[in-house]
Amino acid sequence: SFKSTAKMRVLKPEVDEINKRFPKKEDAMKKQQAVMALYKKAGASPMGGCLPMLLQLPILIALFRFFPASIELRQESLLWADDLSSYDSVLNLPFNIPFYGDHVSLWVLLMTIINFIYMHMNNKNNPQSTGMPGMKTMMYIMPLFMLFFFNSYASSLSYYYFVSLLITILQTWAFQKMVDDK
Repeated sequence: SFKSTAKMRVLKPEVDEINKRFPKKEDAMKKQQAVMALYKKAGASPMGGCLPMLLQLPILIALFRFFPASIELRQESLLWADDLSSYDSVLNLPFNIPFYGDHVSLWVLLMTIINFIYMHMNNKNNPQSTGMPGMKTMMYIMPLFMLFFFNSYASSLSYYYFVSLLITILQTWAFQKMVDDK
């Protein structure tokens, strides 16, 4: 995924040149064909970063079902979470926030913060996000949605996402040091 993104980053100046050659909306098909020809010539694929995500999807769906239903996780504690099959409430609110609940889950907050950091790293490294401001905004809204969605879910799932995002950030950082864009 990182290698695919690195190829796209290297090709960005040439894609910008193609965009200048075909500025009219009527030439959108020609522009798209020229960009795809460039990608094919360079061995890059705009969908190359999506394939690893698609391979992970069945596992993630299974984890959503496994963590709350797992008997082994019931009444098991980890740091401040008393029950890994339920949410970890570190602060009970005197009111209910719609779609959020009446408590604050620390694993979810930590996961959301790490997710924002990861999205920021991705936006810096992704050349396609500069041309689509709506996509850039959506990338930052997704962690916020996850905050609301995960708050009342199993704390083990939030912990899993937290740890996996930390590992992904470390991998991305290591790949940035190892892969030479030139």
